[in-house]
Amino acid sequence: MPLIHFEMADSTERTQIGEGLVRFAVQAGRLETGRTEGKYFLTHADGCGEDGKRIKPGDAFCFDTETGDILCIEHCTERSKET
Repeated sequence: MPLIHFEMADSTERTQIGEGLVRFAVQAGRLETGRTEGKYFLTHADGCGEDGKRIKPGDAFCFDTETGDILCIEHCTERSKET
């Protein structure tokens, strides 16, 4: 299961995740903790791994657990067709 689809980003910098995704976020260097809003967050301030497009609050996006890339929904669709 390399691509994990998120229906909605929390902010341009991070999205809250559950414990099941922590291991993947750590491996990718994308885990943030210690915030009052929640325990675990996936960081994505660098935008889409293909074109750098910022992920905006409310945007759908994907996290590629194999590469650590964050992808906008358009590039997520393209990558999912490749596998």
